[in-house]
Amino acid sequence: MILKTFWRTKEKQADKKAVLPSDLSDFKYKTDIETRFADFDMMGHVNNAVYFTYMEIARTKYWKQAISWDWEKTGVVIAQASLDYIIPVFLKDKITMYVRTARIGNSSFELEYVLVKRENGKEQICTRGKSVCVAFDYSTKMPMPIPETEKTKMMTFEQLTP
Repeated sequence: MILKTFWRTKEKQADKKAVLPSDLSDFKYKTDIETRFADFDMMGHVNNAVYFTYMEIARTKYWKQAISWDWEKTGVVIAQASLDYIIPVFLKDKITMYVRTARIGNSSFELEYVLVKRENGKEQICTRGKSVCVAFDYSTKMPMPIPETEKTKMMTFEQLTP
């Protein structure tokens, strides 16, 4: 049985998407992440739940430094977050998080993250993550369209084409 939606007359606008990164040079923003003793579990590596905190730290810095998000005008909530664990991070490891906007829709956008550790002058990928972020109006407690100023800043910084 095939069902068709008859009431949708407006054609859906395509999201702006970035090409999947082939390597870390595709990311235009990175920041160091400081580990804390409390981040580590009994096995001596970063606990799996802490990586989401690292994503949050990097995301906040990215929005502040690269995008200059106007928090007084528009809030953001996380609708979905995922992470692929590749290799563990240990106590003495120096880690850096790469962040980029990978997709921009009407009220949501996706961020991609890559956490690396530096070893012998090279970066080793430890995790790859993604979060779906939604522009949010806290007064109405509803999603809202991404303001054009923030959308433009993300597209300009990431060099996405309209």
